[in-house]
Amino acid sequence: MNKARPPQEVMQTLQIVKQTLQWRYWAWSPWLLFAASAGAQEIIELPTEDRWLTPDFEEIYRIGSLSGEPWEQFGNIGEVAFDQAGQLYLLDHHVDSIYVVSPDGEYRRAFGGRGDGPGEFRYAAEFAVMRDGLVVVSDWGYSAYQVFDASGEYERRVAWAQRWAVAVSTGLMPDPGGDGLFVATGAPIRALEMVNRGGVVTSPTTRPVERLDLAGDVVTRDTVAEGWLPGGDDPLSISTGWVGWGQAFAPRMLPGVLPDGSVAFSDSLAYVIKIARPGEGVWRILKRPLQPVPVTRAVRNAEKERRLRAAEARSAEALRIERVRNANLEFYEVVSMLRDLGTSWDGEIWVQRHGEDPSDDKGPIDVLTMDGRYLGSYPAGVAGMPDAFGPNGLVAFIETDELDVETVVVKRVAGR
Repeated sequence: MNKARPPQEVMQTLQIVKQTLQWRYWAWSPWLLFAASAGAQEIIELPTEDRWLTPDFEEIYRIGSLSGEPWEQFGNIGEVAFDQAGQLYLLDHHVDSIYVVSPDGEYRRAFGGRGDGPGEFRYAAEFAVMRDGLVVVSDWGYSAYQVFDASGEYERRVAWAQRWAVAVSTGLMPDPGGDGLFVATGAPIRALEMVNRGGVVTSPTTRPVERLDLAGDVVTRDTVAEGWLPGGDDPLSISTGWVGWGQAFAPRMLPGVLPDGSVAFSDSLAYVIKIARPGEGVWRILKRPLQPVPVTRAVRNAEKERRLRAAEARSAEALRIERVRNANLEFYEVVSMLRDLGTSWDGEIWVQRHGEDPSDDKGPIDVLTMDGRYLGSYPAGVAGMPDAFGPNGLVAFIETDELDVETVVVKRVAGR
């Protein structure tokens, strides 16, 4: 049975959020806050001094070109992912289609597309690829997850637990050991839960890391760990067109799934990585004793000007929204240190810090292991955070040139 679609104004607001913020999901938590219950947590302190690594990536193939095959003339590649065979999956939001590419870069198949028929998408927001090639797509238009088998054939639809309840999340993460998903709630506008209460938007009081079970007709959710979310914003009305914008330099919710089914995540201003597993919660914490940068008046002014310039370059509407946001922008007392996090199939945790400028998200990338070893750091500017990790050291990067042409480059980390 089809679920009721959310009101048009809700979908329009979500679309503005998606386009303006380019799917970069942030979240809040206190500085040096650990889980409320210490339990049997193991705390490992990492070294302070950087040990620089030399990037050694072997390029395997690249796809995407205006002069290429029709399928690789990409419109808006939102996500990429690998399966255990090394096949690459690409979700193109422009046409709501998923493309599958062989380990050597050859076209295999496509499925999905925009529409109301079986296996078509009304609004394909994000996707996840299981190890065996099963694909799960979050379709906001259906308020459900659509499931496809390893050959791209449509299998079924799993409804969300609440009617047009939307938690703006950090993305879907496949459970390596089963058919479930992990998700962590958080966004630049705060974590929002939109519920059918006369158009009122209410914000949850925590940012949980959850496991989603897709075995039934309706998804069930189990909390793996609680992320801390400070209060302060009143419920907001969708009809006003206004959403709460949060605070600049607030800590982001940065999760990644490890090979044993644990989830590594950061939700702190400090350099703190928590590792949690279903049924146990946070069981290990990795800390690096680096000091966050204080937010001065000069830092605040520079950040406001940067946001206005970036919005003006996008569109007049983006600039209008940013001016409203800027007038109400608040700042944390220090700059959050961590800007991105990725996890590899062999258990490495890649952690990206901010650069010399507090607004620079492309700082050094530290490589850690899930057992608490620091392997070294890639200097800023010489290696980027992969958009996807795969088996045997495979990594994928989404690149955009000066003409906004998108290319996906697949490489292998040397020695894997």
